[in-house]
Amino acid sequence: MRDIFGVGGHRAPALAPLRGRVAVVTGAARGVGAALARQLSEAGMHLALLGREEETLRRTADSLPHRSMCAEADVTDRAALAAAARRVADELGPADVVVANAGIAAGGPFADTPAELWQRVVDVNLIGSANTARAFLPQLAFRQGYFLQIASTAAFGSAPMMSAYCASKAGAESFAQALRGEVEPDRIAVGVAYLHWTGTDMVAGIDEHPVLKALRRHQPGFARRVHAPEQVAGWLTTGIARRAPYIYAPPWLRWCQPMRPFFPAMVARIARRELRTRPRTELSADVGVLGEGGRADWNSYLSATRPPTEP
Repeated sequence: MRDIFGVGGHRAPALAPLRGRVAVVTGAARGVGAALARQLSEAGMHLALLGREEETLRRTADSLPHRSMCAEADVTDRAALAAAARRVADELGPADVVVANAGIAAGGPFADTPAELWQRVVDVNLIGSANTARAFLPQLAFRQGYFLQIASTAAFGSAPMMSAYCASKAGAESFAQALRGEVEPDRIAVGVAYLHWTGTDMVAGIDEHPVLKALRRHQPGFARRVHAPEQVAGWLTTGIARRAPYIYAPPWLRWCQPMRPFFPAMVARIARRELRTRPRTELSADVGVLGEGGRADWNSYLSATRPPTEP
């Protein structure tokens, strides 16, 4: 097995609890989800990849060194998730680890964002996480497993132009913390992972929005650094092996927790300055879904909810 952390093989024993277990990762077609699936497989786990892009999922699954399967499923569709959960149990065995990673983002002013798009972000990021937990809790209870909710520093200090994403990630964090107390008697552990700037197509889209770009520019140098999905997946893999209640990617984020009450005022001050100096037309010019994965979900959703057009 190659060294997935880039710091030598002495960390391999820490991943021993994962060997031979079954993991489910939603949003596994690309980005952090795909990178995490690869590293969990390299740690010896059997992987179930869930997502909206079946062909991309299949390519990722076929590249994994251990047993794997993939299922095209919309996390907002409870019936599809229930069917996927049955397939996982039949083909790989009951899940030991479930990672609610599926997420999309939309950028732009709230007033200019179509209501349906705003709701779709919340449905995927928050309702989709709850649906994922509901579908797999029986398996996790049987295996005394671990549920990991992928959250974000967007839950620390909500950024203008990203209202749906910030609201959904704050909600997902709160959901996971509430769930933790409920499932502890079943010996299910629940973790929350806080991701900062990660080199995905979603983050590349954020830099297209002037206010969000300014918020990043005003952060300290170390906080502006964009981390590769593989590095973030390494931190997540270590946390999963430890059944950690909180995972910080990067690790220095843990020191931000005590300062969370101050973040909204800091963000508001920077945003207010940027919003006052830019014309409304500029701010609303790029309203839409961020990243290729988000656009794939949105396009699939539109295809499923719109009647076919007449030729």
